[in-house]
Amino acid sequence: MLTQLQAQVDTLKNDRPAKNPLIIEVEVENGGILASKEIRRTTFQSAYYNGVNLKVGWKIQHSDDQYFTLYNNPVYGIGFYASTFNTDIIGSPYAVYGFVQSPFGNLSNRRWGFDYRIGLGISGNFNPYNEDTNPLNLVIGARNNVFIDLGIRSVYKINPNWRAGIGLAFHHFSNGALKLPNKGVNLIPVTASITYQPNGSSVLPDKTKVTPYPDNILYHINYGVGWKQLERDRDRRFFKTTVSAYASKHVSHKWRMGGGFDVFYSSSGNNDEIAGEDKGKLSAKLSGGPSFYLVHVLNRNLVLNGNIGYYLHKQYFNGEIERIFLRAGARYYVYKDLNAGISIKAHKGKADFIEWTVGYTFNRN
Repeated sequence: MLTQLQAQVDTLKNDRPAKNPLIIEVEVENGGILASKEIRRTTFQSAYYNGVNLKVGWKIQHSDDQYFTLYNNPVYGIGFYASTFNTDIIGSPYAVYGFVQSPFGNLSNRRWGFDYRIGLGISGNFNPYNEDTNPLNLVIGARNNVFIDLGIRSVYKINPNWRAGIGLAFHHFSNGALKLPNKGVNLIPVTASITYQPNGSSVLPDKTKVTPYPDNILYHINYGVGWKQLERDRDRRFFKTTVSAYASKHVSHKWRMGGGFDVFYSSSGNNDEIAGEDKGKLSAKLSGGPSFYLVHVLNRNLVLNGNIGYYLHKQYFNGEIERIFLRAGARYYVYKDLNAGISIKAHKGKADFIEWTVGYTFNRN
């Protein structure tokens, strides 16, 4: 009787779905400041970068969304970042960000593994440019900025609970020309990490049940708003909006491609000091053109979006300094086909403005 009871308990344990175990990680990083010679001689003179990240996440081993299987049971979580440049010119920025970390390569290797991560958040505690008190900071004009984090590393599995890693990261800080100057801070530090998983059990992704990606065409309408400072010696910020319409189609599970059209409105076209004799004209306020649309699908509701567009009409005095415009951002479907997100529009390496967007997708499965 007792033997039968023990056998039933073991069966129940084996039939339970895999849990999403907690992951705790500490990562240190240093070096890798990217800057022109002029900026190195001023803003980053005698600077040296050190940073630390504390990450808390969950390894997604059980979900109805097959994208977690496609990404090899990734880790989703929140990160806390702190750093110093060992100089008062930049400050000691910190950040809070969400991240996804996906393993790749030979997942069955008992000792070595590889992963990459993508993170997005908000940073603070920069010492921004000030004409009187901090004139040497020529890269950041705001105390709070967007934080973008990318990383790749190799991992050594010490035991089921502990892993050590080494790799490279890329960090970008920018406020999207909300406050000038905004050349941005770019870093490529070397990283070293230690990861603790209290529940050491992990399962390999079962890709035998992955269904084919959909073949239908999706239609998207998006609306974005933001603000832009055009001149460093004038504090005024001008309102900007975007209306976009695209069509896209899956080319794989993880990628969608398509195209559409963007129309931009700049309130600076109503300002006589900016637009001069063109003040108030429709051509001074509106610009736009066709754009290529690229989407990286992370899961059923979270995507990274990008554009490469070409102005059929633009106005240089509104900050539209190149014919080609770029966009990179993230969107989350908050309710059914309704999404919200944030993106940075830019011309080459110079930010135009940060767009806070809402959108709707038609014909989404």
